[in-house]
Parts: sequence; structure tokens; C-alpha cells
Amino acid sequence: MKSGMNPGLMFRPTMNLSILETLLHKCLFTKQLNQILSQMVLTGFIKDTYAASRIITFSTNSNFIDIDYSLKIFNLIENPNGYIWNTMMRAYLERNSPHEALNLYKLFLIKDPIPDNYTYPILLQSCTARSSEFEGRQMHNHILKLGFNSDIYARNTLINMYAVCGSTSNARKIFYESPMLDQISWNSMLAGHVQMGDVSEAKYIYDRMPERNIIASNSMIVLYGKAGHVVEARQLFNEIPQKDMVSWSAMISCYEQNAMYEEALVFFMKMNENGVTVDEVVMVSVLSACTHLSTVQTGKTIHGLAVKIGIQYYVNLQNALIHLYSSCGEILDAKKLFNDGIHLDRISWNSMISGYLKCDLVEDAELLFNTMPEKDIVSWSAMISGYAQHERFLEALALFREMQFHGIIPDEVTLVSVVLACTHLAALDLGKWIHAYISKNNLKVNVVLGTTLISMYMKCGCVENSLEIFNMMEEKGVSTWNALILGLAMNGMVEKALDMFADMKKAGFLPNEITFMGVLGACRHMGLVDEGRHHFYSMTEEHKIEPNVKHYGCMVDLLARAGMLKEAEELIDTMPMTPDVATWGALLGACKKYGNNEMGERVGQKLIQLQPDHDGFHVLLSNIYASKGNWNDALEIRGKMMEHGVVKTPGCSMIEANGVVHEFFAGDKTHSRINDIEQMLDVMALKLKDEGYVPDTYEVSLDIDEEEKETVLFRHSEKLAIAFGLLTIAPPTPIRIMKNLRICNDCHTAAKLISKAFDRVIVIRDRHRFHHFKRGSCSCMDFW
Repeated sequence: MKSGMNPGLMFRPTMNLSILETLLHKCLFTKQLNQILSQMVLTGFIKDTYAASRIITFSTNSNFIDIDYSLKIFNLIENPNGYIWNTMMRAYLERNSPHEALNLYKLFLIKDPIPDNYTYPILLQSCTARSSEFEGRQMHNHILKLGFNSDIYARNTLINMYAVCGSTSNARKIFYESPMLDQISWNSMLAGHVQMGDVSEAKYIYDRMPERNIIASNSMIVLYGKAGHVVEARQLFNEIPQKDMVSWSAMISCYEQNAMYEEALVFFMKMNENGVTVDEVVMVSVLSACTHLSTVQTGKTIHGLAVKIGIQYYVNLQNALIHLYSSCGEILDAKKLFNDGIHLDRISWNSMISGYLKCDLVEDAELLFNTMPEKDIVSWSAMISGYAQHERFLEALALFREMQFHGIIPDEVTLVSVVLACTHLAALDLGKWIHAYISKNNLKVNVVLGTTLISMYMKCGCVENSLEIFNMMEEKGVSTWNALILGLAMNGMVEKALDMFADMKKAGFLPNEITFMGVLGACRHMGLVDEGRHHFYSMTEEHKIEPNVKHYGCMVDLLARAGMLKEAEELIDTMPMTPDVATWGALLGACKKYGNNEMGERVGQKLIQLQPDHDGFHVLLSNIYASKGNWNDALEIRGKMMEHGVVKTPGCSMIEANGVVHEFFAGDKTHSRINDIEQMLDVMALKLKDEGYVPDTYEVSLDIDEEEKETVLFRHSEKLAIAFGLLTIAPPTPIRIMKNLRICNDCHTAAKLISKAFDRVIVIRDRHRFHHFKRGSCSCMDFW
């Protein structure tokens, strides 16, 4: 090379339109397009407006080219014409970025190119995609200003924009003022009413269309389906002379949306018989029908058809198949689909997580959730709900806190699951926080969420909070009334519960089986035998509800608790169904309470035969023997328990302090503050002695001396929890305790006296009901 020669002159690539077209035709990768663009820039051919329009058209139409790369090409063009601006704006619209199309239009106005009759339809479609009537009105003003209002394409797009945005009056104004209407004008007006779900207006337009094409008829079938007008949809389908795939698909979707799943499957078979091509849209509807009918074999046939026509990897279809298989227990098939999936989205991951949870594979769901690349509210909600449904309430609350840490805003579904977890763990502080969160964020308290909150407060002993929510709910369901009645009964407000039952009927709500469980439970908690009988017989005579085994069990318990043991046993003998162990168990418990050892022994032996692994029946029968001093028989029962591996459920009490739930077991010495608790137990013992407390050692059915019995009694789980509550919960906040077993007589007496000696409200929820202790008395009035 001669010195001083410019290296750039050694090789000058050539580029013309013919070469460009050839290169673009062969271009399959971004790297190749980058080489073409480099040549155009190097040769200066990018300054050729037509050539620039060809490369940007190719870029925006190619799926393998990112929209940002197309913008890079656009920015290299010095003076883009209207076509190039339109192409770039349309690309943003088609790539689901309509806001970027509108932003580009602002730059368009600054650069001052000349818009054409394609510019504003693109922008109006962008406004429609954003459901932004405000921006659409601005475009409308520009159309009027620049004289494009006479263009039928622009007017049709305006009609569609206003109709989709809900401004049907403006859509009608443009429609009826148009000097010329074509088929697109009519279809646009119809599509707007279809979008709004306005059946009457859509039908008005459809009936007056000068020419009804297949698009209009299919739109009406879709609308009828969404509105639940199945007969009208089928009638219109039958009237269409030349049905296409969309017609069949719309009709099948109509059946599926209206829970006519068998009809949907039959119609799909007819579609196949008529040789109509199917796509993934209709298959998704059919698979949904299969899922609802649990017809997994039919679903597998659909799956085979999808493979045959080569659409099995469409993501919506894969998701529908994963949902079908997991819902029908075919989790291995669902897992294979998921693992083999080429195009998976968040719905795929969420469907698989939900499928694992539905099949009780919590650990698999957990693993998938933790490895999920991008979680949404559905992912978090599914996992939290799964934990709650599988009674892993601590994990549900922990995940909810993690969700908050990640800044994910919970929805009603998530909140229902979290409130449910709070209910089971007696985590009142967190439950109150959720209630405050709902109020602060103005979230709608629907029937499900409101009912769950009422139940949570009732099961934490906060009756006033429950009543407040109930009174504020705009919409109530039978379940809402049931939660209130059951909660009031459980909290000892029997009269209020029965009053609410009367109000429920006055409000026009029909009571159901659950309602009567609450009503009979209220009578049971206060020994209202006559009223209980009245409501029990009114079930069949007035409300035509056949009592089930649980209603009979309630009546047996009511009679037995009132000491009417013979009548309770006679009711069991006359039951129209086989009595369950709970019904016999209620009678056995009453036998012990009233000292009817003869009946107790007979019932106890029967129960052990019926359910040999139930610890409670063994213990009750053993206690009956022990109360007679029959230690040999008592020890024999205990021996049988050991022989059959029956373990007595230990007493467990839970208490929430400072947002943390603490568990105590009978005789527990493992708590981190056990030394402080021991000291408080000593203080409690001294104050109880001053109040005249005498330990009820009758409850301790062990062949040990009285002093040992007193020690055992004073280490019951609820007494440990009370001691911890006195240490950690400042007055006047009530000490709230949840116990897994029925509270014993001694703990009940002690709690009453502690409430008086320490001037504290103590609320204990045992397995059957709430006990509100205040100033030395209990809400149950010593009847439990």
C-alpha cells in the first residue's frame, strides 16, 4: 500500500435496491440484518427513503427482530416520510406497546412530516388498545383539524374507539352522521356494543345491517354466549348459511361459558363430523368442558388431535391440558407436558403449581414456586391458598409476609387464605392488620372475604368486630348469616344468635343445613331443650330440610348435657341413619358428667369397638372406671391403648403476643421464658388461694396422691398460656387462648378466679365453644 493512501478507499461495498431485496429475502437472523444495516450505513444507501422504508418494514414484520432494534434503524433515517413513521407506530401497536406508538406521535408532530389517511387509524387503534378515550378525543380533534374526518377508514376507527371505550353516544353520533357507511362501519358499531355486552343495542344494529356478513353473525353468537342467551345463540347459528370455524368455535364457547359442558362436547363432535378445521381456541373451550366433567379420556383424545394437526405446543392449549390432567389427578401427564413445553408462560407455571397442590403434592408445588423465574399475584395467591388448604397455616403466614416484602399487592383471594390461616392460629393481631389494610386500600369486601373476616373475628372471640363487618357489608349471602349465627352461638350469645336467625328469615334468606347447625348449637350451649326441639322439628315441617347425622348429634348432645340421658339414647336408637361416633361420644361425655357409670361403660365399650384408634373414648372410659375407683379396669383400658398404638392427644394451648403465636403443651418446660412463667404460676397460685380456690383433683384420674394431682392440674396448657399472657400482654387487652381440647372443670374455675384476682379479661376457645372470663364469671354460665 502506498503511503498516504486512505484505507477506506481500498474496499467500498456496493448496495442498490436489487441487492437489498435479495439480502432481505435471505435474512433469517438478527446478526444478518445487522450486517445489511451496516452496509447501508457505510454506503450511504440508508439515506434513500424508499430503501430505508424497505429495511424498516422488514424489521418490524420479522418476529425474530426486537422492537428496540427497529427503533435503532428508525433513528438512523435522517428524514423519514409518513410511511416510515406509520410503519414504526404500527409496529409498536402490534407488539403490545400502544403507549410507545402515541409517544412516537408526539415526536412526529415536532418533526412535522405529513400525516396520511393511515396515520390516525393506527393512533386510534392504539388509544383503543389502552382504553383511553381521553387520548382518542385528542386524535379526533387532530383528524377534524387536518380534514381527515371525511375518510371512511378514519371514521370507522373512530366509531370502534368510542364504542370500545364505552362512549356509545359518540360512536352513534359519528355513525349516524357519516355520509357513507360501509360494511366495516356497521361491523365497527356492532363490535362496540358486543364489547360493552349491550345485547339490546347490538341486536338493534344487527337487525338493521343492510348486509350481514359472517363476522357480524359470529360476533352476535359470542355476545349471546357471554350474556347467557344460549337459545338465541343456537338459533342464530342455525340461520347462518355458510358457517366457518369461528361460528362453530363461538357456539362451543357459548355452551362452555354457560356450564353446558356435555352440549359443548357433542357440538365439537359435530364440528369434526362436518370436516371443519379446528384451532387451539376451540380446543381450549372443549378441554375446559372436559375438566368440568372430569372426562380425562376425552381430553386425551383432544390432546391426540392437537398433536396430529401440529398445534400441541401452543401455550394456551398446553395450559388447558395441564389444568385438565392435574384437575383429574393425572399429575404425571401434567408434569410431562410442563417439562416438555417449548413456550411456557406464567399461566403454565401457575397451572402446574395449582395442579401439584390439588394433588396434595405441596413440596413439589413449593419447589416449583421457588424456582419460578417471574411470579405474579396468581402465583403467590396459589401457594398461600395451598398452604392454608393443607392446614400449613404458619407457612401461609410466612409466605404472605415474604410477598409483602417483595411489594406484591394482595388481592381478595390471597386475603381470604391469610385470614383463614389467622383464624386457625388465633393470630388476631395479623387478622386485624389485614382488616385495616382492606379498609385503608378501599378494597371491596365481597361475600367470601366478608364472611371469612366475620368467622375469623368470631373464632378469636371478637364479637363486636364481627358485627361491625356484618353491618357494613353491602352484599350478604346465606354463608354470611351462617357465620354470624354460628359465631354468636359459639361465643355464648345465644339469644342474639336466635334473634339473628329470625332476622335472616325476615330478610328473605332461606336457612340451610349449616344454619340449623348454628341454631341447634346455640340451644345446646345454653341447655334450651324445648327451643332446640322446636327448631329441630321445624327443619322438616317448615323448611323441608331433612336433618342429617350432625343435626341428630346436636340434639343428642343437647339432651345429654341437660341430663336427659335416657331420652338422648332413645333418640339415637330412632335415628333414620347409622349414628356416628361423635353422637355416641356426646352421650359418653354426659355419662361421665352426670355419673351414670352403667350407661357410660356400655356406651364407652361400643365406641372403642367402633373406633379403636380414638384416644378420647379410651380416656373417657378409663376416667369413668377411675371415678369408681376401679383402677384395674382403668389400667386395662390404658394397656389396650398402648397395645393398639393409641396415643392420648396432649393438651395444647396457643396464644398470640406481639404478632407471634406461642404454643404450650401440658407440663411444658421448653418455652424460652419458662423461668418467668414458673414464677408467674407461683404468683397465680398465691392469688388463687386468696380467692378460695381449691384444686378439683377429680379431673385427674390417676392413682397418685393428692399433692401430685394438684401439681399435674397446675401445669395444664391453658394455665401455662394464661401465665405467659399475664407476663406479655398489657391490660386492658384481653388474653386470648385457643385450646385443642375441652377445658376441664379445674381450669375453668381457675380462669374465672384469675380474671377477678388480676382484673383481666381472659378469652379461651376450647374444642366446643368460647369462654369469656371477666370479673370472676364466664359467658357460658358454667354450662359447657
